[in-house]
Amino acid sequence: MPYSSEHKAQTRERIVHAARRLFNRHGFEQVSIDRVMLDAGLTRGGFYHHFKSKDELYAAAVASFTSCNPFKPDFKDRPPPEPAQLARMLLDVYLCDEVFDNTDHHCPLYALPGDVARAGLSPQKAYTQLIRNLTAVYAAALEASPDGEQRAQAIVSLCVGGMVLARTTDDAGLRRSLRGAARAQALALLSGV
Repeated sequence: MPYSSEHKAQTRERIVHAARRLFNRHGFEQVSIDRVMLDAGLTRGGFYHHFKSKDELYAAAVASFTSCNPFKPDFKDRPPPEPAQLARMLLDVYLCDEVFDNTDHHCPLYALPGDVARAGLSPQKAYTQLIRNLTAVYAAALEASPDGEQRAQAIVSLCVGGMVLARTTDDAGLRRSLRGAARAQALALLSGV
């Protein structure tokens, strides 16, 4: 008896969730299909019912970050905030200590940039869409500004760059300072200073 489409979707989601955690921790090259399936509590044979290749799984793992919404519980019973407030909330969450300390949930934009550059076209397309989605949040807050899109891209660059550099140092004070400086400059761009 074949599995229902709902079961298949849930299984695929388990695989993607496991892959995203493992890719964030170890990188694309260091993670095998066997390891992903073991982490998902499934057998290797089941992998090919959901994905053609590890590259396709990697693209799905990158794309899955787009569907993550750190504010979902906040908006459960009320509408989302105005674009400027949402942009500020995203900026605060993106560079906060809790997110920095939780490797499993790092954004692929700063967790996986070197891997994506080597992983092929499908993961690069997913990565490109993630950049566009994040930029769109900030651009919506800056739509009245003639250079809103450019400012939005600069904010994304500051956020990602601040997190990338913070991940490279063993100095806790410098990690906080780098993220704090990125946040301050991003807020200045967001407020039009």
